[in-house]
Amino acid sequence: MARIRAPRGTELNARSWATEAPLRMLLNNLDPEVAERPEELVVYGGSGKAARSHEALRAIVRTLLELAEDETLLVQSGKPVGVLRTHPGAPRVLIANSLLVPRWATWDEFRRLEAMGLTMYGQMTAGSWIYIGTQGILQGTYQTFAAAGVRHFGSPDLAGRTILTAGLGGMGGAQPLAGTMAGAAVLCVEVDPARIERRLRTRYLDEAAESLDDALRRVRAAAAARRPLSVGLLGNAADVVPELARRGERFDLVTDQTAAHDPL
Repeated sequence: MARIRAPRGTELNARSWATEAPLRMLLNNLDPEVAERPEELVVYGGSGKAARSHEALRAIVRTLLELAEDETLLVQSGKPVGVLRTHPGAPRVLIANSLLVPRWATWDEFRRLEAMGLTMYGQMTAGSWIYIGTQGILQGTYQTFAAAGVRHFGSPDLAGRTILTAGLGGMGGAQPLAGTMAGAAVLCVEVDPARIERRLRTRYLDEAAESLDDALRRVRAAAAARRPLSVGLLGNAADVVPELARRGERFDLVTDQTAAHDPL
């Protein structure tokens, strides 16, 4: 499928603004400025998708472009399954994602159905077409760090404090900026070099270190100077964190925002 760009401006593409809105929401989710891997329809969270397949995406877009103001599109786990005649006050789109009867609600069964093209993992805002990028979690992440500061150190100001975390994807990518907003020196471990580069480019991340020793030197120096700084380190948190523990390195806050549901 061609590179996806969300429509902008005042020109209408669908038959009404009531259907233009979900169309733009869907395409914005998959815009390269927003999505983590738009070519795979993955928006964020390792495997959170906006549509089940490229064929399903094209069908959704075609339907939204022609949907009338008294019709409702039904989307089941990223695939359009029907259009109902409703009324102008009804929702234009109804979406249900990743639902399984509890007895069969296991990862093994979900992966089996996913491999057959019968479902998809929609995360929270990927499959519902309302993801707005890393900015959407920035405030909450900052408030979490600040609240941890109040509870454990008596102040929301984390100047002179250090944070160790992992994951620089669509959600975890908020952590370096949120940490520096709170005044901390932050070490962020990320296994994918493209994600480090993206956070550097968008200025959510300040610097990238060449090695663990280099990263520690930068973070410790910033904390000693009470200077906010975020440093990205290419590596697997499953290796880096135990190594830090072996060395006896201590951080004031330790967290993680890797996609545990999306194994390497």
